[in-house]
Amino acid sequence: MFEREGWELIVCDNNSTDRTAEIARAAGARVVFEPHNQISRARNRGADAATGEWLLFVDADSTPSRALFADLKEAIQSGRVLGGGCTVAADEDALSVRAALGFWNAISRSLHWAAGAFVYCEATAFRSIGGFSEELYASEELELSGRLKRLARGQGREFRILHRHPLQTSARKLHLYGWRELAPVLGRFLLHPRRMLRSASECSPWYDGRR
Repeated sequence: MFEREGWELIVCDNNSTDRTAEIARAAGARVVFEPHNQISRARNRGADAATGEWLLFVDADSTPSRALFADLKEAIQSGRVLGGGCTVAADEDALSVRAALGFWNAISRSLHWAAGAFVYCEATAFRSIGGFSEELYASEELELSGRLKRLARGQGREFRILHRHPLQTSARKLHLYGWRELAPVLGRFLLHPRRMLRSASECSPWYDGRR
């Protein structure tokens, strides 16, 4: 297991078809396996293997900067924060991508919703509320944000969205699917969120195998 300055790196292999596990092990990470294709299960499986006092979930197509890690360390050491997320920026400068992420970042900061690409919280808090909901195939980070916010308020603490140094993440899904395919997914979410989020087939951009 890769450890430095008190932290560990765990990679969950959720039926990858490339060299993910091999590359992760070569880099010194501990690799765990989750056989069921579901984002929440994969994240929970990684959390089960973690031994630290804090958990940080980062998507494979995202790259936190040293400055973002410094902001996270500052938040943790303040003692006032139970968990949170951060704003995000794409790895390209297309106007449509910047507009979409700008809209999301405004919602994230105003409603204190963590983007799934970067979620952090105290391990004891995460486990006390049962982790990510395994009933959901998407938006599990928003549902978790709600439960962590309630827990934080009860403890006189906060759920903080870091914003000084946004997470760099990939815009590949916007290119892979395009707005014509993504718009119906958004429509299903707005009309029937409970039914849609509980079905892998309804959440096709995350589960149809296209890369």
